[in-house]
Amino acid sequence: MWIVRIALDRPYTFIVLALLILIVSPVVIARTPTDIFPAINIPVIAVAWQYSGLNAEELEGRITTSYERVLTTTVDNIQRIESTTVAGQAIIKVYLQPGAHLDTANAQITAISQTVLRQYPAGTTPPLIINYSASSVPILQLALSGQGLAEQQLFDLGVNFLRPQLVTIPGVAIPYPFGGKQRQVMVDLDTRMLQAKGLAPNDVLNTLTLQNLVLPSGTAKIGQFEYDVSLNAAPRTVPELGDLPIKVVGNSTIYVRDVANVRDGFSVQTNIVRRDGRRERRTGCVRDGVHGQEAWDALSRGGGGRLRRNLRLS
Repeated sequence: MWIVRIALDRPYTFIVLALLILIVSPVVIARTPTDIFPAINIPVIAVAWQYSGLNAEELEGRITTSYERVLTTTVDNIQRIESTTVAGQAIIKVYLQPGAHLDTANAQITAISQTVLRQYPAGTTPPLIINYSASSVPILQLALSGQGLAEQQLFDLGVNFLRPQLVTIPGVAIPYPFGGKQRQVMVDLDTRMLQAKGLAPNDVLNTLTLQNLVLPSGTAKIGQFEYDVSLNAAPRTVPELGDLPIKVVGNSTIYVRDVANVRDGFSVQTNIVRRDGRRERRTGCVRDGVHGQEAWDALSRGGGGRLRRNLRLS
């Protein structure tokens, strides 16, 4: 009861304190950061390997298992390692001890990944190394749709045009999108036409490899002027791939279009996003080093950008 006695003996002091709390409270509340989760400092590094066409069992035996063994001998302060292997992809998560230096672990993992790359099957690309945080949660989901656009076109526009606009917003990280189809140029072989022309699939492959080149051209100086020289060593459009000659028989030339269908297609789709029964593409925006409210305000100010007229962002 001592505080009651002090309040009765010094009433003006407590009145001033009450007024001071009343005045300062709005300022403190306005400056208090608003967030979904507090910053959780759990040092985790995710390493993503990709090899298209390899099933999960072979990918685990040839890449995942050996890579885990290498990590235990070259990376310091490992607490545990978790891995998930599916067809064509392997995700290895490296959990570090509390207080471990994330920069040092990143450098060690990057160095050993480049070293062991030569030991893996031919065509294996370097892995994608991502720093993972338990507090990095999506604060916003952006859905991209378009009237009259195919899924591969939506995916291409979202990755190459929308994503570069969003990554410039401070405090926001944009992961790889979900949904849509990854755009690829497909060459569908007609086996009956190949047999009739006396060709094998390897002949078409060699034609595309040898006649689709990137060659330095340089310049040509004529008189007092210097001109840029361009070569037609690589087709500029998809239909031009069908005009590549494969073989000359007598007076006739066999082209790629005679034995195959060249089209603007897509790779095997691994995930689908639906909204109101229609397929579209979705991008999650994750905060990076700032509070959730700050990232949300930054996205609200600069998330629109410039879009094509037939695109819709919601």
